[in-house]
Amino acid sequence: MSRIGNSPIPIPAGVTVKIDGNTSVVKGPKGEHTQHIPGGLAFEEKDGVLTITRPNESKPVKANHGLVRALVANQIVGVTEGFVKKLEIIGVGYRAAVKGKVLDLQLQFSHPVEYPIPAGISINCPDNTHIDVSGVDKQKVGQVAAEIRAYRKPEPYKGKGIRYVGEEVIRKAGKAAGK
Repeated sequence: MSRIGNSPIPIPAGVTVKIDGNTSVVKGPKGEHTQHIPGGLAFEEKDGVLTITRPNESKPVKANHGLVRALVANQIVGVTEGFVKKLEIIGVGYRAAVKGKVLDLQLQFSHPVEYPIPAGISINCPDNTHIDVSGVDKQKVGQVAAEIRAYRKPEPYKGKGIRYVGEEVIRKAGKAAGK
């Protein structure tokens, strides 16, 4: 029995949820988000609360129950509060800046790395060593942050690179520590 799927989803004021077959459209103060969801489940909205029930106990329907509930709940959170991933850049000469629709990264390559900002995502650089990736879609925000981090992952000896704020990087001892 899915515990996550059985919990109701509160719908805040100003948010509309419309589910047609395999698509879920949620509109709110921060925008609109459309999500493809697996079918086979029943949705009921009553008194500002959305409940998801499964009509039968077949294995695929049971497997998708919690997934669909989590996807719709993330849509509601996205259009009301939004999602943010914060990155920090550590290293001498490493810096970032937003220039129009492009994130310009200086990461000690022979050339600057230019990352085009996708639609639906906003990137902000409060200073030249921090990057804030925000948007309505949780999956897209996480994917963009992971793509930016992949340009220069934190290395284990000096810790230089792009990392998430609060990420712990396990440091290795250099070759001098063995003597």
